[in-house]
Amino acid sequence: MAIAFRTARRGWVRKLGAVAFLAASYALFFFLTDQWWGGVIGVVVWFFLPWVEILTRVKRMKLPMDNRLRHQTVPNTSFFPHAQQMLDTMESEGFDYAGDCCWEWSGMKQHYRMYYHQETRTMATLCLCEQSDVVFSFVSITSASEDGSQWRTTNYPFAETLQVPRNFYWMHVPCTRNCFRQIWSNHCEHLQKYSVPTSELMEMDPEHLDDWIEQEMQKMIEHNLDCGIIEFAGDGSFCYSTRGLFYLWGQFIKDMVRFC
Repeated sequence: MAIAFRTARRGWVRKLGAVAFLAASYALFFFLTDQWWGGVIGVVVWFFLPWVEILTRVKRMKLPMDNRLRHQTVPNTSFFPHAQQMLDTMESEGFDYAGDCCWEWSGMKQHYRMYYHQETRTMATLCLCEQSDVVFSFVSITSASEDGSQWRTTNYPFAETLQVPRNFYWMHVPCTRNCFRQIWSNHCEHLQKYSVPTSELMEMDPEHLDDWIEQEMQKMIEHNLDCGIIEFAGDGSFCYSTRGLFYLWGQFIKDMVRFC
């Protein structure tokens, strides 16, 4: 029943599937131990499963402090869910193609196709991610002001693995929202919520959007170093601190509860 619920389109039905998994776990451990606390252990175990990956893989990871984007053509978009549809809609909404680039993070390849809307001073990127046998795509729409503040709307399907600076106002929409027009409308509402007129937004150079993405990542790294989420690991790299591992665990739990 739980597996059937998890394949549903509606979010609340998928969450009901998660509840069914927890109920089944409680029942299994209860009948094995004949104790109520045994059932509770069966439920709690699910929330500690992320520590398997955290302690076996994440703890040993070392990531470069200065990871440069490479100009590279994106792979065939037909292999990524809804990617070509997103690109076609971007162009129809007045976004102009600005280039392709790519970088690698701990075995994951992230390919960016960048677009820029001159009139609204807004950048939109389609990111194609490849990790082992898993591929997925997501869209991010970003506006920024001269003082470094940033507003982003994205259907990225997971919680952030680094802490976002205070002047970064990021809004996650459901990952099932695959219509670019709807995400674009959500972004305009996001700017209106913070009373940000177009005249206060920074004009970006369409030919150097990759530099802007690199600078954003450097700000993220510096902020997380200051917060103690990451620490220097030598040889120009960083790794997660003990505090950072617990932060990641919280993000894993958030993903488990949210289920898009």
